[in-house]
Amino acid sequence: MHRVGLLITDRFQVLGLSTLSVFEFANQAIKEPFYTCTVYSERGGPVKSSYGVGVDSQPLDVEAPIDTWLVVGVLTPLELPATAGVISFLQNNALKARRVAGICTGAFVLAQAGLLSDRRATTHWAHAQNMKTLYPAIRVEEDRIFIIDDHVWTSAGLTAGLDMALGMVEKDLGTDIARNVAHRLVMHHRRSGGQTQHSEMLALAPRSDRLQSALEYARNNLNKPLTVEDLADAVHVSARQLSRLFRAETGKSPAKAIEGLRLENARLMIEQGRLSLDVIARESGFRDRRHMREVFIRGYGIPPQSLRTGKS
Repeated sequence: MHRVGLLITDRFQVLGLSTLSVFEFANQAIKEPFYTCTVYSERGGPVKSSYGVGVDSQPLDVEAPIDTWLVVGVLTPLELPATAGVISFLQNNALKARRVAGICTGAFVLAQAGLLSDRRATTHWAHAQNMKTLYPAIRVEEDRIFIIDDHVWTSAGLTAGLDMALGMVEKDLGTDIARNVAHRLVMHHRRSGGQTQHSEMLALAPRSDRLQSALEYARNNLNKPLTVEDLADAVHVSARQLSRLFRAETGKSPAKAIEGLRLENARLMIEQGRLSLDVIARESGFRDRRHMREVFIRGYGIPPQSLRTGKS
């Protein structure tokens, strides 16, 4: 049995509770109670969330050892720092656990406790600069979904906590179970920790279901040529109508939108560092490595090799 403790404080981000669903569905996927989850607070009893809804909790006088501590953040971490009692508890107990994690601005609580000093960490992009200023000993990487530094985990904002929890399930139970849980949670795909907090799909901001479907089709088939006609056939409209939709909703032509998706896919694969640039170019739909380099410089102002230190 793996014991998960979710630590909440007054006015905690209510979405932080959703991470427990990942462990719940992991138990269902393996058909046994591998995880048991308990919500804790400094004194126990009802704790008011950011939305005002109260959640019952157990006090922090924990007798049984906790394997994983998840610390939930608040919407305004500078205005609502963790109490001395919570900080003292983490300093004395967190490192006894197999891992400790800060969900979103929960990273600020870990920082207060000194658990992130000289470590890589992330948090919600809107608070990353404050963390850099307040805690210069932390190597803040503000554009990451989640980061693992030894046994200390931190995630970006809100739904990134689900990705981090899935990462924990993958380490505990394997890739197939993590994929099964993501499917049960109706997550489009399981984002790895190396992925950026900023999504090309969000930047394009498609409004209509038809255009969203066309972009999803493109993202799932980036290793193919992907003409406007291909996308139009996938969503059952004419190429001319689809081109008009792209212009009206994204301000871009289909070709430019697809190029952005290719760039994002290539960048993520490069940052993960597992494949050669030739393979990444092919899998992302570029003609070859040289073509990918040209588009990279045009889109990001840097060559793809610069994302790797000592790799090509």
